[in-house]
Amino acid sequence: MYTLKSSQATINQAISGLVFNSEPKELYDPIRYILSLEGKRLRPSLVLMACNLFSDNVEDAVYPAIGLEIFHNFTLLHDDIMDKATVRRNNPTVHARWNENIAILSGDVMSILAYEYISKCRPGVLLDVTGIFTQTALQVCEGQQYDMNFEKAKRVSLEGYLKMIELKTSVLIASCLKIGSIIGGATTKDADLMYDFGKNLGLAFQLQDDVLDVYGDPKIFGKETGGDIVANKKTFLLIKAFELADGAIFENLQHQIERKHFDPKDKIKAVKAIYDELGVRDQADDLVKSFYQKAFRNLDKVSAEKSRKSELIKLAEGLMKREN
Repeated sequence: MYTLKSSQATINQAISGLVFNSEPKELYDPIRYILSLEGKRLRPSLVLMACNLFSDNVEDAVYPAIGLEIFHNFTLLHDDIMDKATVRRNNPTVHARWNENIAILSGDVMSILAYEYISKCRPGVLLDVTGIFTQTALQVCEGQQYDMNFEKAKRVSLEGYLKMIELKTSVLIASCLKIGSIIGGATTKDADLMYDFGKNLGLAFQLQDDVLDVYGDPKIFGKETGGDIVANKKTFLLIKAFELADGAIFENLQHQIERKHFDPKDKIKAVKAIYDELGVRDQADDLVKSFYQKAFRNLDKVSAEKSRKSELIKLAEGLMKREN
């Protein structure tokens, strides 16, 4: 059975063997760089593990898994530009190391390479796999636009926020699991259940990111905490705080959000104190737990033998306790 560790090793080995010898080097060096930072390799590992749930022939899923990892890193590269982030995985972001124009163009190349590798699956599933990926790629862009729209909005509903993170983050995780399942020979029903498993897993994952951005350890989290607060990001924590706050607490929170000139550390400290007073972290943790429970129920309905699900169950349980 493919474990998370063995799946990560397979993906890392495959990516290390990729050759980008084309010119100009300024276009391809950033691609080599961002892929060399590795990260968790969660999404491509899910492709392999989902395939292995239904088949022992996981080799068929390696190239599509690489394609999905390249696409994921492309989205990170462009997100970092939009967010003006300078650190990714404890290293300089691509636009910080080179410049924004190079980062944009290298990201464009990555999106094309993603299609090249994803299409390297057996002909019998090619249309299904590329169709799912195309729809997912569109949804990820839609989610990013909603996220940018929220930056200008004074208020965002919790329902709207959950829709945004489903599109921006969750659908890619869901699609990795569905694509891996299809390559492994799953029935339509089982592939759909794996998608729902991934969707709920992804929602929980992103909500955890909201919490970690405020409460995580920067050395473990991989970047400085409090960035969402400084940028007035409409995260679950902020949306819930406005929902619960009244009187002086509401006025203080509103003041912190509307301030034009501030010391980032002071703002993070002030907003975090409001979150603590309102108990929004506990509410976020409860919602995370709820989505994980839904994910486990989806996986339980998949017709594969329970013993073959053990590694996916272990992975999901590990994500519940993650710190980065």
